[in-house]
Amino acid sequence: MHLHRSNTGRWLRWAAGLAMGLLFGCVGPPEGIRPVTGFDAERYLGQWYEIARLDHRFERGLTNVTATYSERDDGGIDVVNRGYDTASGAWKKARGRAYFTGSEREGSLKVSFFGPFYGGYHVIALDREEYRYALVCGPNRSYLWILARSPRLERQEIDRLVEAAKSLGFDTDQLIFVPHGDPAS
Repeated sequence: MHLHRSNTGRWLRWAAGLAMGLLFGCVGPPEGIRPVTGFDAERYLGQWYEIARLDHRFERGLTNVTATYSERDDGGIDVVNRGYDTASGAWKKARGRAYFTGSEREGSLKVSFFGPFYGGYHVIALDREEYRYALVCGPNRSYLWILARSPRLERQEIDRLVEAAKSLGFDTDQLIFVPHGDPAS
């Protein structure tokens, strides 16, 4: 195949997009993990505080991390993640969108912060009565978050969620507990 100069850039962008899609396009839950059923997206909307997470470069060094979910006109969910970067002394924000991968009654969504590239977002444990806390994973066991409706969660609930994650094969010894409070301190 002969590529003309004018087509080379387009082809390289397409190839890069395909590679990114293959790397980040996994939206299903990790093997052996089932998202919660009986999920109510309307009750899940609003602000959540990140209590703990496994480390990733896109959140490294962030404190006071929140995730805010709101309804989109197209039936999806708007996602705004916000955290304070201790190294730069500035707030960082990422906007994305999420859509259910199947039934809206199952806590399994695909989320994108980077154009057409989606990753899995799976609610695997949830306070079904009050939606006060949630355990969320990504497409593999390298992604895990404990979320709560307030910046503090009772120790017994944290311990129970950590134990549940450990029993599902997550490396809970590597969890980072996220400070909330005055970002200047």
